Amino acid sequence: MDYELNEMASELEAELNPDVMGDTELQGIVGSEIDDAIDYIDNWVSPIRATATQYYRGEPFGDEEDGRSQVVSMDVRDTVQAIIPSLMRVFHGSDRTVEYVPQNAEDVPAAKQATEYANYIINRDNRGFLEMHSAFMDALVRKVGILKCYWEDKTDFETIEYTGVDDNALAALMSDPDAEVDIDASTPVGEPQIDPTTGQFIMPPMVHDLRVTYTRPDGRVKLEALPPEEFLISREAKSVEDADYCAHRRIVTVSELVAMGYDYDDVYKLSSSSDEMDTNVERNTRNPALINEMSSRNDPAMRKVLYVENYIRVDYDGDGIAELRKICTGGDGNKILNNEPCSMAPFATLCPDPEPHDFFGMSVADTVMDIQRIKSVVMRNSLDSLSLSIHPRIAVVEGMVNMDDAMNTEMGSIVRQRAVGQIQQLTVPFVGQQAFPVLQYMDEVKEARTGISKASMGLDAGALQSSTATAVAATVSAAQQHIEMIARVFAETGVKRLYELVLYNITTHQDKARMIRLNNDFVEMDPRVWNASMDVSVNVALGRGSDTERMMMLRQIGEMQKEAMSTMGPQNPLTDISKLSNTLKEMTSLSGFKDTSQFWSDPAKFQPPPEPPKEPTIEEQLVQVQIQSIQADMQKKAAELQLKREQMIMEDDRKRDELEADIRIKAEELKAKYGTQLDVAQIKADMAINREVMKAQADIITEAARED
Repeated sequence: MDYELNEMASELEAELNPDVMGDTELQGIVGSEIDDAIDYIDNWVSPIRATATQYYRGEPFGDEEDGRSQVVSMDVRDTVQAIIPSLMRVFHGSDRTVEYVPQNAEDVPAAKQATEYANYIINRDNRGFLEMHSAFMDALVRKVGILKCYWEDKTDFETIEYTGVDDNALAALMSDPDAEVDIDASTPVGEPQIDPTTGQFIMPPMVHDLRVTYTRPDGRVKLEALPPEEFLISREAKSVEDADYCAHRRIVTVSELVAMGYDYDDVYKLSSSSDEMDTNVERNTRNPALINEMSSRNDPAMRKVLYVENYIRVDYDGDGIAELRKICTGGDGNKILNNEPCSMAPFATLCPDPEPHDFFGMSVADTVMDIQRIKSVVMRNSLDSLSLSIHPRIAVVEGMVNMDDAMNTEMGSIVRQRAVGQIQQLTVPFVGQQAFPVLQYMDEVKEARTGISKASMGLDAGALQSSTATAVAATVSAAQQHIEMIARVFAETGVKRLYELVLYNITTHQDKARMIRLNNDFVEMDPRVWNASMDVSVNVALGRGSDTERMMMLRQIGEMQKEAMSTMGPQNPLTDISKLSNTLKEMTSLSGFKDTSQFWSDPAKFQPPPEPPKEPTIEEQLVQVQIQSIQADMQKKAAELQLKREQMIMEDDRKRDELEADIRIKAEELKAKYGTQLDVAQIKADMAINREVMKAQADIITEAARED
């Protein structure tokens, strides 16, 4: 009953603090926003997008007649499929499509790491290519593509069975906080022994068979392309960033809600899913099988309920300023399941032709659907004319012709008639050739709207062969300009927003370092020390010609770099080996190999091998002999000096011993004569000092000899 307790606490807080909004009031506000957004999307936007889906699939228009041509032109699909490959190549043709820009000098290493980590998350942790492909398709066909990027807290479970584990290993396993140990069997090793000193039994060591379940929390950034009808937004919104309300609605099971962390007692009472999503025309057009979906499972955990993840600006704390909050609701009554503040909505949207001051712009399908309809009508009429000219109608004299024979269209069949001339063909001339200019004109209109033509697609080889290189380049460039504009809009809107969401999630939620593999090296990524406010820069290959032209330019650049290094040396003000490496890596990437490390090494990590020793000259050999002779002389003198020093020390020790003996004798004599006790220890200390002075003098003499 967690939710009921939270609800009671919220109401109590609202009573104690009148400025704080209660759950009842909040639920009413959220419910009103949900209803208005559903009305806007389901009644105004979804029907248009459903029609575009039908055109993309080439489905019938609904006015077809039996016995007449029902052909449908596929212009929408052809245009979209001509644009998609170029867009995917732009955003997935290299590993550095998007980069983070450091705010200051200290952020430079972190920005480089963040760029590599973000691309790793999108393309390795998630199906980045497929998810972006789905979003691009939705944008080109259905006005807007939606990418959702959020942090998913998950826990990995792994069970491993061990046999023959000794007591020490068992203790180590049980000390692991992430491990749950279940012992299946324990077996003694040997027989019990008797301690000879105490007479007590000593139990033998044990080995164990056990099962260990490891529970490891492992949160990750999750990326998914949402079905367009599942995304809700207020009708006055211009973008996700400034929207007062946006949401993700979907049908989930009670089991899925429990897996999200909600209490079963709270969610099992939620009302079952209404027909709100079942009647969505866009959803049913995309998958007609869902229209009559029926569940035959009588399982409470699999019961379907409506779940809406709302992001709404509301003055919840009563300070007069509306803050963005994440409020999750369930069931038809919009029961609040979760309420927490948040910084940004987890959505990145893409629109190929945005409309100023409006969220929903135009798709490529919107600009081509009328052309597809016109071409389909013209093609149907042309085919009907051709059919009538090949298979003309016949006129018969009633009662004079066997009608069964007249209606039999089998080749070579006979027609029985009572007299000659009772049946004749009604010749209809073929007029389809007059429709061909109309079809050509509509293709020209489509090319002017989209830039896509058979020449730009490489399908009209004859046209290209009969044209000059300049004309061919101009034809292809016209299509590229349209695609480049779409790519630039995608880059500055949805793609940039996506990488901002990735950086926000990893710097906010990732609480430990993570080891990943990049370019065959294992690198530790710790976003906790990164600057979350780094800017995002999208590097898309726009306005630079085809891949062939870019490869030629890179080759020329590489040759000029080599010439500069050859003329001015490896270290010169124009270029160096690292810049040449960048050119070679870009050429390799352009060839289709993303992992350039298997072809080119990083110059920064290169350490040149030591130079081999040179053969000495005769003069150097003579000098070396002289040096060795001098060194031998010096070693001899040093040995002699060392010998003299040792002799001096020995002589000093002998004299000291003699002096010490004399002192003792005299001390005994004085003591016997006068009864006086002498301080022999002090005398010895004075003698030691004298001895150290003598040693120091000997060292000075030795060092002076060495210098000579």
